[in-house]
Amino acid sequence: MKRIAILGSTGSIGTQALEVIAEHLSEFSVEVLTAQNQADLLITQALAWKPAHVVIGNEAKYAEVKAALAGTQIQVHSGAKALEEVVTLDSVDIVLTALVGYAGLLPTVKAIKAGKPIALANKETLVVAGALIMPLAREMGVPILPVDSEHSAIFQCLMGESHNPIEKVILTASGGPFRGFSREQLAQVTRAQALKHPNWSMGAKITIDSASLMNKGLEVIEAAWLFDVKPSEIEVVVHPQSIVHSLVQFEDGSIKAQLGLPDMKLPIQFALGYPNRMKASFPRFDFRQYPSLTFEQADTQTFRNLGLAFQALEKGGNQACLLNAANEVAVAAFLEDQIGFLAMSDLNEYCMNQGTFIANPSLEDYIESDKLSRIMAQEWVDKNRK
Repeated sequence: MKRIAILGSTGSIGTQALEVIAEHLSEFSVEVLTAQNQADLLITQALAWKPAHVVIGNEAKYAEVKAALAGTQIQVHSGAKALEEVVTLDSVDIVLTALVGYAGLLPTVKAIKAGKPIALANKETLVVAGALIMPLAREMGVPILPVDSEHSAIFQCLMGESHNPIEKVILTASGGPFRGFSREQLAQVTRAQALKHPNWSMGAKITIDSASLMNKGLEVIEAAWLFDVKPSEIEVVVHPQSIVHSLVQFEDGSIKAQLGLPDMKLPIQFALGYPNRMKASFPRFDFRQYPSLTFEQADTQTFRNLGLAFQALEKGGNQACLLNAANEVAVAAFLEDQIGFLAMSDLNEYCMNQGTFIANPSLEDYIESDKLSRIMAQEWVDKNRK
């Protein structure tokens, strides 16, 4: 039985992971649950699953969680340091990192150093510090199992192909709710419109990133690190049906693809159960319901965030770290109706250009770059708010 630590158990990935575990109680148990702010849901999950440890990131909510779990054997912790410590416990066999954004970096580093396999749903960890994370994982002999549907697809396509060079990886994108929009139309987009994704049910931050194609940009950077490919060996195609999750082209021109309905429980289960494919009750794809699968070129001129991500990957160093920090501030400001939809890419480009570039950053450099880019981004928002 694998004992699992779920970092971010109250989010979209975390809650779906618990649904997966509920179907395989003979295979998995829950050792750690964590949340940042959603104390009520964390308490509900803890009472249902009886983990050995829970962590509430927001220390102001510690007393509430502690009191609610007082009659149990569950140990309650709070704060960022506690999050980094629970992943190193001997009783944890695999860590599912489902935190949102930069917050996933340091706990993932700690887990890798403790020799824990990582089921990675937090793409920002590799976006920010892939040059540090991947060598560390190799040094520690720790597998990093991708949970993003696109990277899980590529991972599955590469199984049994380790001796065959990759010519290209092809990430698919739904195109989001604004596929085909002009920049003039995007300028009028509202928060409510951007939060309505056509195919996937996700948290607010990733939903906005998907609408702006920044999520695909972050996935491009993540793919480069996960699969050791160059920017020129990564392509993004828009596939509105979200059935083909991604593809790999080999040097003989042959292409392998992984298909399935848009349901995150499948890649979650694959990562947790790897190397075994476990029986699942998920709905099955039926070709009769999808008589036409279509593909089109991604528009990086209109959706500039995708182009910015490729630029950051090309430049290397701490550039993607600067971009990610700026984008987290940009999305938060858009969700607060402080800036418009197109302003998010303007802000991201500004911080990439104005931030101090470091060619070979250390972990401390990444931490400082993230901090300074956020300060710069917030100053930009304050000057340019609606």
